[in-house]
Amino acid sequence: MEPSRTPAEGASAADAQTYRMPLPRLTLTPDVSHGPLDGAWWPRCDALEIELPSLVGSLEPDPGAAVRVTVDPAEWPDAPHTVMAPSGVIAVEPAEPGSEAHVITLDCGTVGRWVLLVVPPEEPAGTAARLLAAAADPENPLTAARMLALAETGRPVGATEEAE
Repeated sequence: MEPSRTPAEGASAADAQTYRMPLPRLTLTPDVSHGPLDGAWWPRCDALEIELPSLVGSLEPDPGAAVRVTVDPAEWPDAPHTVMAPSGVIAVEPAEPGSEAHVITLDCGTVGRWVLLVVPPEEPAGTAARLLAAAADPENPLTAARMLALAETGRPVGATEEAE
């Protein structure tokens, strides 16, 4: 009988795997936004400690920059106060009462500040794609809550919806 190998025994460099976080499902307005949103983010799950590092990393904050994220406490009731990321520690704070629902605000120091619609992870891909595109439209005047409400009813979301 042949002895069994554990992963640590006899593993060669060729067997080594490097795990990379998938790119975030994110759209941003080009240049400057004129609407209430700067884009949208569609996380794969509702665990901020898993999702935030790749989201913040995609915004390319300066190394060692203070990164602060504000989240809707109703949407993220168990949000951690800090999240470790390759670029450093991300401070997570609950939004003030009365703040817009379904939004995450990222403040990445000198790099910028973004207010993003959070598309629920369980949203169907087609609906999520429409929400991502509409939120990145710099002329879209709709709030995050309004866009999600329209998407739920199957109506178009975006700047053209208000004209109808």
